[in-house]
Order: sequence, then structure tokens, then C-alpha cells
Amino acid sequence: MLQLFDSHCHLDGLGDKLPGVLERAAAAGVVGMATIGCDWESSQRASELAAAYDNITCAVGFHPSDSHGLDDKRFIELGELASRPEVRAVGEIGLDYYWDSTPRDIQQKWFVEQIHLARDLHKPIVIHDREAHGDLFDIVRRENAGEFGGIMHCFSGSWELAKEALRMNFYISFAGPLTYKNARALPEVAAQCPLDRILIETDTPYLAPEPLRGKPNEPANVRYVAARLAEIRRLDIEEIGAAVTRNARLFYGLAE
Repeated sequence: MLQLFDSHCHLDGLGDKLPGVLERAAAAGVVGMATIGCDWESSQRASELAAAYDNITCAVGFHPSDSHGLDDKRFIELGELASRPEVRAVGEIGLDYYWDSTPRDIQQKWFVEQIHLARDLHKPIVIHDREAHGDLFDIVRRENAGEFGGIMHCFSGSWELAKEALRMNFYISFAGPLTYKNARALPEVAAQCPLDRILIETDTPYLAPEPLRGKPNEPANVRYVAARLAEIRRLDIEEIGAAVTRNARLFYGLAE
């Protein structure tokens, strides 16, 4: 029986569409999902959803592009939110030099502060890294950011970069881009990454996989990522599903 876990999605903005999304996810074999905060409002909603649904867990944090919304007062409030038992990780945090909508020094400051918050709470982190590999990995190494575990969300780097992340106690998470016809480095990473360090995700409502590109994404579509991963690894999709579900439950500290 196929079981899947969407390790990274954003359910906070679905409103009255949420019941249908959850129903379709269950029908597709999705037994769990992690909804991830990007700013104050989405983090609050993520915590509420995780408290309300047995099959939803969450992380809270400020995305690098939203880190201009952090100040000392809000950071204290974020720490209080992150300490709740239903909150299993701090994220998504990191650096984004693609959009560059927030000054890089501000991104870096709050990335480091949120790493420290996770360390204080003994919780893992969920990292966003877009066109910032050098600076991000420098910070991750310097701060020993993988001390309590971490995820490289929607991984987009090379196998060499993946090996470095693995050495630092991170999982590699694959999203819709693994299914894209122009994917180059990702299939190599997916083929070589240890199976017990792989996660899959949708990044709902973004990054819909083939053959749904251009449409709003949802957790049910994580099966397309699982199918592509199974093809690359030459394994049954049920075996991939069992592995990624086990990995996600371990990462998020969820009981079997």
C-alpha cells in the first residue's frame, strides 16, 4: 500500500479549499504533510493547522525574502510560537539571492538568529537556498546549523553540494523540479543520495510537477515526485514511499 509524506507545503492560504485538498491527498496515499511558515501570519496559521489535524505537522519561521519583517520584538514572539509542541522545526529560513528583495545583510542576520533559536529549542531547521550556495553554506558550517538536523528544501544544487549538506546532518528534499524535462543535476543527486537521507515535497502551491506545470500545486501531487524518484532509483514507488515517509517522521519527531 502506497504511503507518502509531503515534507514541505504551504497550507496556510487555502481557506475553504483545504478540506478538498486534504481529501485528495489522502486518496493519493499521503499520510502526512508538513506545512511551513514564511512570515508571522503563515507561521501562526501553520501552528494552528498542526494543532488541529493529526496528519499535519509544521515548522515556523521567516523566509529570507520576508526577513525584513523581523525585529527584536517579533523575534521574541517567534520564539514563543516555535516553542509550542506542535511546532517541530524552525523554517523556512535561509538566503535568497534570486529575488534579492531583502538586503543580503538583513537576510544573513536573521538566518543566523533563527539558527540560534532552533539550537536553543533543540529543534531542526528547514533551509531555503536560492542562488546563495556560497554564503549559505559558509553560515551553515560556521554555525554548525545541522546540530539538531535539517532539510535542504527543494534542493537545487550539485552532487558535490549535496554531499556537503549530507556531511552536515541534512536531508535532501526533492520537489517538482526533479520531474522537469530540463532537470540536469537533480537526477544525478537523486540517484546517488542515500535513501535514508531523502525527502520529497510539493512546496504547495508552487512548483507543480510534470504534467501539471503552471497549475496550483497541492500535496496529492507529491506522488509525481515519488514516481520520478522511483524511476531514477529503479525501485518500486511503494519502496520509495515507505522510505521517504519513514525519513519525514524521523525528522519531524513523529511517532510511527
